[in-house]
Amino acid sequence: MADINERKVAIVTGGGAGIGRACVLRFVREGMRVAIGDIADDDGEKTCSQIVNTGGEVLYRHCDVASEPDCMALAGAAIEQWGRVDVLVANAAVRVRGSILDATEADWDKIVAVNMKGVAYSCRAVLPAMLKQGQGSIVIISSANAVVGRGDMPLYDATKAAVLSLARSLAAEYGKRGIRVNAVCPGYTMTDFHERSAAARGVSPQQLREKNKGYGLLGRPAESHELANAVWFLASDEGAMVTGQTLMVDSGISV
Repeated sequence: MADINERKVAIVTGGGAGIGRACVLRFVREGMRVAIGDIADDDGEKTCSQIVNTGGEVLYRHCDVASEPDCMALAGAAIEQWGRVDVLVANAAVRVRGSILDATEADWDKIVAVNMKGVAYSCRAVLPAMLKQGQGSIVIISSANAVVGRGDMPLYDATKAAVLSLARSLAAEYGKRGIRVNAVCPGYTMTDFHERSAAARGVSPQQLREKNKGYGLLGRPAESHELANAVWFLASDEGAMVTGQTLMVDSGISV
């Protein structure tokens, strides 16, 4: 393990639960220090406490990524405590279901504010530190439905497609200054969100998994930790020659 002053620091938005939490746990297991940002304070603080109790280094800040000051404050907290930012996982997102005919201006404002502006604000908050260091890695969590059409979530899917373009643009702009930017596109993934939604309908996690048997080419949805494995590859030095790429982690649904 690296000297404490050289140990890398990651920021994970939406890190209190689901794929974000799985990324936090993976990074801590690899010896990184992690700053968690989330609007679900109970989830964020619970994850933070779990890591502290096992000896990991972590901090939690309430962060609504739709607020640029919140994003700046989260990055600032990490830099103040540890003096650096090496990785950003821009994971926080919201969903708006329904057709484009039903979508209101408020729906558009909400989803663009979080899923597009929130990713951009998060990147903007960490880029100065990464540029000063001469190195950094950004991983944007998009969606398989950014590239595979469906009929029930056009607003969500449009915003997830937009951040793939952002990843490519940032990779092109900052690659020669040591910063890599990539995106991960999950397919259906078993997360706290899905399990809680199912529980509200009286469906257990086991029943939910049974219902989704046969998904994709691999015959099942992903688990959150499997997405975290892909994020770790792109975020870490193991992916040192990968930038501007979109990695489909989707049980082959896009094929």
